[in-house]
Amino acid sequence: MVTIAPEQQLQILHLEDSLADQKLVHRVILRSYPSAAITPVDSLDAFAALVSLRSFDIILADYRLNGFTALDAWQHVAQLHHRPPFVLVSGAVGEAAAVDAMHLGIADYLLKDDIGRLPHVMARAIEVHQANKDRELAVAELAESQKRLAALAEHLQTSIEQERAAIAREIHDDIGGALTAVRFDIAWIGRHATTDAMKEHAAAATDMLQHAVGASQRIMMNLRPPVLEQGLAAAVKWLASGFERRTDVPTQVRLNKEDIHVSPEIQLVAYRTAQEALTNIGKYAQPSKVSIDLSDYEGVLTLEIADNGCGMGPEMRTKPKAFGLKGLQERARTVGGWLDISSQPTKGTCITLTVPLTSSPTKY
Repeated sequence: MVTIAPEQQLQILHLEDSLADQKLVHRVILRSYPSAAITPVDSLDAFAALVSLRSFDIILADYRLNGFTALDAWQHVAQLHHRPPFVLVSGAVGEAAAVDAMHLGIADYLLKDDIGRLPHVMARAIEVHQANKDRELAVAELAESQKRLAALAEHLQTSIEQERAAIAREIHDDIGGALTAVRFDIAWIGRHATTDAMKEHAAAATDMLQHAVGASQRIMMNLRPPVLEQGLAAAVKWLASGFERRTDVPTQVRLNKEDIHVSPEIQLVAYRTAQEALTNIGKYAQPSKVSIDLSDYEGVLTLEIADNGCGMGPEMRTKPKAFGLKGLQERARTVGGWLDISSQPTKGTCITLTVPLTSSPTKY
């Protein structure tokens, strides 16, 4: 909270058409703030010109003036981007009217019969005004920080996908090609082996190469799944069948139709969401069944992955190292969507991705 020091050079605009009241108010102010600069004004036009040209720390105004009221003056102040606190100092305003004025944004009011309290009222109005400005600045800075973090997360996700695609290409072009060539050579050696021991070694090497080829293909599928070229529905069903094969957990996929058409960006976000959700289920949930629902009703893509496993408490979702879920939430934002996580201990978990298909996604 800001403290108003007596030596502070306050810039004060005083709207008052009574010369006697002007002098009284100025005398009271200068006793507490001798360095204050007070600018008197008695017409609405002059007031409007001053507030548009100069900055003031506070505005004091009588309520009823010659041909207008303080509310007319307030209309000019309310249009300012950085408006100072506005305090009514009047003997002609009732409490109901003063309260109505404060609802409009006027900071405070003081009856002239209690003019001795004016320095205190001014100080409080300025302090509250400064506190509000500080809070608005903090909120704006937080919003800007969140915007920068979201942009960074989006950039990182884009970079990750690009790197994954590059690695997948290298595995396919270099490692895959080399393994295939070696397999042919070992097969040739096996066919031309002159001893049983050589044939056994060639057969064992062929099996290991076959395992390596399968591993490289599996890695490529995870890095940049070509199954996505067959559509999102096919990709989700492929993930579900792979999960069911690895874990022996029955996994049901429900679709509203087989040909769900979405942009490549949304398709990839949905695929990664399903992939990460199933990975987490396999690691932690211990379910007896999993269900996946995919639909594009009314221009909204919805992907829901639910299990009946052990579930998780709120603390698990908010722990600092819960990067997987946070990453999915950031992914959803990059395509204008959002991620909901519903879970309770012993009652399973449901992860829902929702993406309006009319949004303009960020391109990877």
